[in-house]
Amino acid sequence: MMRILSLACAAAMALAAATMPARADLRLLMVEQQGCAYCIMWEKQIGPIYPKTSEGRAAPLRKESLRALPDDITLRSKPQFTPTFILLRDGVELRRIEGYPGEDFFWGLLGKMLENQPEWIAQLNGDAEG
Repeated sequence: MMRILSLACAAAMALAAATMPARADLRLLMVEQQGCAYCIMWEKQIGPIYPKTSEGRAAPLRKESLRALPDDITLRSKPQFTPTFILLRDGVELRRIEGYPGEDFFWGLLGKMLENQPEWIAQLNGDAEG
């Protein structure tokens, strides 16, 4: 009887795990163009460290050209300036930063964009898995 109960519990847990929604994908999209002085400045000041930060772990960076935006993203409007940083969930725009205001302002603005995202909250709580 215990064996049947254990198997039933295991089956119920497996079913529950299988029917849970998959974790949504959070990304920071950097829209850039060749020759953009502010893009180059961001690359020098932030680019090397971004993947190592809590922000970079919560929202890994994806780069795309202003002139060749892919079809797998949905934006509220086409970016007009470079760089433009767009927070995406499953390829859909949540929020954006237009331009690069310098590293001190960038981190604050990015933190504001991330503040209610589960991946960011997990990073703040020390959960590397998000």
